[in-house]
Amino acid sequence: MRIPALLLLFSVALTAADPNRHVIVVSLDGFPAYTLRDPSVPLPVLRRLMAEGASAQAMTPINPTVTWPNHTAMVTGVNAAGHGVIYNGLPVRPGVGKGLRIEPWVPKPELVQARTVYDAAHEAGLTTAEIDWVAIYRPPTIDWSFPELPSADGKVEKEMLASGEVTSDELATWNKTTNILHDDVWMRAAAHIIEKHKPNLLLVHLLLTDQIQHAYGGKSQGANTALILADRQLQRILDAIDRAGIRDTTSLFVVSDHGFKAYHHAIHPNAILRQKGLLRSAQDCDGWVISEGGTAMVYVTREEKRQEVLAAMREPIPGVSQVIAPEEYAKWGFPAPVHNGRMADLVLAASPDYAFDGVMQGAPVTDTAGPNGAHGYLNTDPDMNAILVAWGAGIRHVQTGPKPNVDVAPTIARLLGFEFPKASVLGEFLK
Repeated sequence: MRIPALLLLFSVALTAADPNRHVIVVSLDGFPAYTLRDPSVPLPVLRRLMAEGASAQAMTPINPTVTWPNHTAMVTGVNAAGHGVIYNGLPVRPGVGKGLRIEPWVPKPELVQARTVYDAAHEAGLTTAEIDWVAIYRPPTIDWSFPELPSADGKVEKEMLASGEVTSDELATWNKTTNILHDDVWMRAAAHIIEKHKPNLLLVHLLLTDQIQHAYGGKSQGANTALILADRQLQRILDAIDRAGIRDTTSLFVVSDHGFKAYHHAIHPNAILRQKGLLRSAQDCDGWVISEGGTAMVYVTREEKRQEVLAAMREPIPGVSQVIAPEEYAKWGFPAPVHNGRMADLVLAASPDYAFDGVMQGAPVTDTAGPNGAHGYLNTDPDMNAILVAWGAGIRHVQTGPKPNVDVAPTIARLLGFEFPKASVLGEFLK
């Protein structure tokens, strides 16, 4: 049967990427859903976007509720079992009997084991950009990048140096300055890229909100002050969109990767292994634990000691609410463990007011000096819920219940005019 030419053209048009459309995703690291719902915290920009656009009561993160895994979920549409990112970097095994380390500077094609929406956009002939996004080191499908560690030799950095939007001193002393300055420079870079290049897809990530909540705990005055500042930063994005003349063709997503909890007690699983004679140092251990705040990953580093290490971590430990075995990983969205692979042999989950750390000496559990903040708790904890706000072209005015963050990537694709291989999009958000 022959397909009429007009029908064929119509079918192609439905799936053809639109070079005149733009999607900007701004991630405010660690912005909790509970703060956005708190009327005592002034967030005028976000609330204006919500009033004019779409928002979810919360956005549910994947496990582990950590920065890189969840940013990767938002651009791949799959959980950690699908994309393979379980830390803020790649776990590296130095050898038998040695503790693992996390290596952040791994090229994106090696670290991320799933196709991303920016890969798909690039393949569709659209332009892509990123500013301090994560799990995106040396990405072959990004056209303009202002990375977490900028360099005077970078393409965008050279443009901004020439225009006076960043100084050589700011770049040269980057490792000596804080996220107070870094967020500001990243916002300058966002405005520059929006106005000069008008990319079809731009990913922007700010970090100060995470840093301050780690230091002072969620719901603290320090935390709320950082979140209020992040809200004001969003206005700089909106102003750049207007200066670029692309308001009518731009959709904006404001998201976060996880929420935050305050805690007063620290659990030291490596100290427990040391007390039991299963860990002497990072260079000589039978087991090793990588702590991620509300969860901790237990690795056997000497096979002949497997049973002793796992037994030690299965014993009752104050503040440990749950021990998750490999047969339960699929339920929680963790990758299956493969011999000498990325995934741990056990996962420990912390109770409220407790968090894990990597200390190797001393008591198994200690009190902290004051309230600290952590994430990484199981994603069934409502305090881990993130934010999801959408505004602009193609976005309806609607408020919905909680949405999973894996729905973000296919929704971006739908707005840009191409399909991404995942069934679920944020359909209620779209006109």
